[in-house]
Amino acid sequence: MNWLSEPFRHEFMQRALFGCALIGFTNGMLSAFIVLRRLALMADAMAHSLLPGVALALIFFGLAPANLFFGGLVAALLVGLGVQIISGSSRIKEDTSLGLLFACSFALGLVLLSLSPARVNVTHYLFGNILGLSDDDLWIIYLISCIVLPLLVAFQRPLLLLMFEPSVAASQGVLVRPLTYMLMGLLVLSMISSLQAVGVVLALGMLIAPAATIYLCSDSFAAMFWGGGIIGTLGSCAGLFVSYWLNLPSGACIVLVLGVIFFAAYLFSPKYGMLSKFLRRHHLHEESLARWRER
Repeated sequence: MNWLSEPFRHEFMQRALFGCALIGFTNGMLSAFIVLRRLALMADAMAHSLLPGVALALIFFGLAPANLFFGGLVAALLVGLGVQIISGSSRIKEDTSLGLLFACSFALGLVLLSLSPARVNVTHYLFGNILGLSDDDLWIIYLISCIVLPLLVAFQRPLLLLMFEPSVAASQGVLVRPLTYMLMGLLVLSMISSLQAVGVVLALGMLIAPAATIYLCSDSFAAMFWGGGIIGTLGSCAGLFVSYWLNLPSGACIVLVLGVIFFAAYLFSPKYGMLSKFLRRHHLHEESLARWRER
């Protein structure tokens, strides 16, 4: 069993496992709202819009994690504001403006990173480098989790009402617009915490896969909410172990493991899995054939 206990002997793996557990659980719980509200495109745009903010923070303030955090936060909020301004003041729809700003901000981030005086590896920001977590990185991840998780639990009911019936939520006194902005803010914070783990390119997979997996297995929102957190944690930690044992990129392995779990549910879920659907159809066909023969 040395192969199982060996990763725990290294301090960098202990840090990475702690970070994976926090990031996976936070993203997994938030993913329930992202999947139900169909915010995947928005989440992807937010992830990519972090890059120019990170690059500007590198150029003007250096490599300190706090600088990168605030740079990414400001950039994502500006992109979100830009989407609302463009879609609200022109014929351009929200999805079009979102796609345009997402592509432009990502391109701008790549250009700015190439101009940065600090010697950085661009792939760390594109695909993550969770094995290089510092104490400051862990503190930021921990603080983000301490903000996001309590707010999601506290506002679970009004957020759920907002997901399905915004007009009913407004009639019951729910502040729809502030609550929507809060959800967007929590999404940005979660994306920033995922930046070090899987990078801007793969962050969407970590945010979508947990709740999408539970969605194929259950109709319960509570199962999506809490089960998504559990799957996010277990899948992220398992992906980290796989990357260590096979000497593969950690961010890619984390997302691939979560993807394997999703496709297992897609095929074998007892309620909505493809195999279950095939067996039910086959059973119905056999029953109808038997009734036809009885006639």
